Amino acid sequence: MKVKIMFPLMAAGLMALAGCGNNAQKTDGQSSCKSVNLANLDTTVAAGADFYQYACGGWMKEHPLKPEFSRYGVFEQLMETNREQLRALVEELKAAPQEEGSVAQKIGMLYELALDSVKTNEDGFEPVKEELAAIRDLGTKAELSKMVAYLHKEGITPYFALYVGADEKNSSMNIVQLYQAGLGMGDRDYYLQNDETFSKIREAYKAYISRLFVLAGHSPEQADAAVTAVMNVENGIAKISFSREEMRDSQKNYNKMSCADFIKSNDALDWNAYFSAMGLDSIPELDAKQFAYYKKLGDFLKTVSLDDQKCYLAFNLLRAAAPYLSDNFVNANFDFYGKTMSGKQELEQRWKRALSTVNGVLGEAVGQMYVAKYFPASSKEKMLTLVGNLQKALGERINNLEWMGDSTKLKAQEKLAAFTVKIGYPDKWRDYSALEIKQDSYWANVRRSSIFEMDYMLADAGKPVDKSRWYMTPQTINAYYNPTTNEICFPAAILQPPFFDPEADDAINYGAIGVVIGHEMTHGFDDQGRNYDKEGNLTDWWTADDATRFTERANKLVAQYDNILVLDTMHANGSYTLGENIADQGGLLISHQAYLNSLQGQTPAVIDGFTGEQRFYLGYATLWAQNIRDEEIVRLTKMDPHSLGKWRVNAALKNIDAFYEAFGIKEGDAMYMQPADRVNIW
Repeated sequence: MKVKIMFPLMAAGLMALAGCGNNAQKTDGQSSCKSVNLANLDTTVAAGADFYQYACGGWMKEHPLKPEFSRYGVFEQLMETNREQLRALVEELKAAPQEEGSVAQKIGMLYELALDSVKTNEDGFEPVKEELAAIRDLGTKAELSKMVAYLHKEGITPYFALYVGADEKNSSMNIVQLYQAGLGMGDRDYYLQNDETFSKIREAYKAYISRLFVLAGHSPEQADAAVTAVMNVENGIAKISFSREEMRDSQKNYNKMSCADFIKSNDALDWNAYFSAMGLDSIPELDAKQFAYYKKLGDFLKTVSLDDQKCYLAFNLLRAAAPYLSDNFVNANFDFYGKTMSGKQELEQRWKRALSTVNGVLGEAVGQMYVAKYFPASSKEKMLTLVGNLQKALGERINNLEWMGDSTKLKAQEKLAAFTVKIGYPDKWRDYSALEIKQDSYWANVRRSSIFEMDYMLADAGKPVDKSRWYMTPQTINAYYNPTTNEICFPAAILQPPFFDPEADDAINYGAIGVVIGHEMTHGFDDQGRNYDKEGNLTDWWTADDATRFTERANKLVAQYDNILVLDTMHANGSYTLGENIADQGGLLISHQAYLNSLQGQTPAVIDGFTGEQRFYLGYATLWAQNIRDEEIVRLTKMDPHSLGKWRVNAALKNIDAFYEAFGIKEGDAMYMQPADRVNIW
């Protein structure tokens, strides 16, 4: 994963990943190390016919989709285990007396409020009634602009979103940034495409809008008028929004200017009123990411009545609050976003939803408990060794690239050497003492926490970037690369099986966590990451010839993924997923190089009939085992920059020569691609 947002590691020796080692021998045999889980395989399918099915078919058969899931895979399986661990920790806090105002008391109180369906049902829509009335009473553009600011402070994003982060051309300093937003269905294609799938979703969305307004005390006629108003505004926003492909152009989406010039350039809002309400009336400059969007938004809103805009703001509030109100609101929200958009059949148990809220509101506090119980210090040391091995391997691959010139290689090596590596958990934990958790209502607490988070971020405006800050909690099963700080981060929760297992043989671990590490490193050099230098500044450090050669290879990869049929007539989006596809491929190539280095010329044992090379690729494929609903395939294809699990395996591996050798893939096999068509970038 990549987010828009050092100590350099010493070059590590050629060590094994874990205590289990490589079992280097030339004869078939047994091993005390964990190896390939044979039950995960589907041996009725040849590896050369469909490697994903061959490697994961057994797992998928044994883990059918449960009603509450839109997809269920290895990630979700691990998340379920994680949730049970966190539940035990939070339940323990809730059950014991805690000091008034302590973070432990806040965790327990919020969890208890989230579980209290009796209270939320008695409250009905009372928790949002006062704010709905304030929206209804808006009478001027200035008042409306202030209300947009108040909603933004609550984490709600009508029209656009405001973020404070590193200035991409002065990465040591934070700047206010504005991003297009405001679409309840998340992507403009849900509004603009007219095939049967999207037409049905739009009709369901209209029914959802109406349902929320009726639940909030409006008559059916008033709700129908609100539907027309909301759809008018959101259709207008969709038509002027940048595409997801355009949003990947870092230079196009960097538009730093004085605040005064931005205000003069468009009149979408009363900007002075908006910035004043946000507490930002003294900022000298900002980065208006999709600059053309705001001028078009201002022109469009001239055609929209104040009453229609008030309906739109009211819906934004209701939509954000619905999961935290009475059951009829929760069910309405689930029926659209869960069932219609994702294909889920059943709402998650209340304790899971409650725990997700606590995790979101007090994430690092929960993470501190998680780390204390579940993250041994030894895991961090082993990861440092592994990251060093992967850095060394990537450096070797950069030196050996035949398409890149020496001057660009030198800059690439400098960037690689400057990587900051974060493993496990932050050195300094977040302070939640100023966050109020009260007994008033579930939504009121969520609202206060959103304001608390926004104030925390707004306080950074115009200040130096804190490079020690983490953008994921330790209990998150994921990892990230951040281009503006040139850092890779691996939270504690991902450092467990099947990603990392100290008892597994090295081939499996290099295929799993090794590829994850290589994936994040490669983000520093994908189609977006390559535009940032070692300091995290958006600048061109490539020669023109090298940039051209990179783009030629990237375009071939785009074409490969564009050709994938994901469902019925829907194709994958090779441009939108390009960065993640480059990172998948790079992760495989880099980790494979590190694995070969670790062997030091020895031949690893054949275990259960699989060579070390075969175990490497099976270890990788296992991570992406999943079952998924058709609705979720559509949603992810539109909104997720990652390829679907099947194609993270099959499409990536088709480009890698060593995979062909490992499994004897030959011409005529479905997994075969002509050598001239294969793409190798990093």
